[in-house]
Amino acid sequence: MIRRYLLEDQRRWNILIAVVLFMGTGWIFLTRLPSGTTNYGEQPAPRKGFYAPEFSLELLSGGQVTLSDLRGKVVLVNFWASWCPPCRLEMPAIEKAANLYKERDVVILGVNTTYQDSEKNAASFVKDHNLTFAIPLDRDGKVSKQYTLSGLPTTFFIDRTGVIRSVVVGGPMSEGTILSQVEDLLKGNP
Repeated sequence: MIRRYLLEDQRRWNILIAVVLFMGTGWIFLTRLPSGTTNYGEQPAPRKGFYAPEFSLELLSGGQVTLSDLRGKVVLVNFWASWCPPCRLEMPAIEKAANLYKERDVVILGVNTTYQDSEKNAASFVKDHNLTFAIPLDRDGKVSKQYTLSGLPTTFFIDRTGVIRSVVVGGPMSEGTILSQVEDLLKGNP
């Protein structure tokens, strides 16, 4: 009796193992990449220690800005929208940094996520907050997608070589945070 039970139990395990192997093989087959494709060329999400993704955007004030043209300078790229409360709260600190560093090799870009805002609201926001730094417009969301934004505001601190040295998601950032990050980059500290 015991021997019969053990044999039936062994048979159940063999069936279970066969089912798991069959399902695993099926899963591998269903989720494989199509023949001739690879995912090696995909750009990783921008993060600390990697080059900032290149972009060119029109400015609210007219003209255009291209990130690679700013090599040799410390760059702060802040993504914001007029409807975002933390964005509103941190703008005075960013404006203060822009004024403090305007004579040094520091560029502040306040990228408006115009695809989820409006150019009219962005212009009113800039006027209401007396912002003097450059405001690029991400009208189609391509740059926001490239930077894989997970929330607003999001700020990237980029060194003189184009490498992201710090990312701050959410806010509002304090004036001290902004100034210490920029000072470290001006001194060449990663």
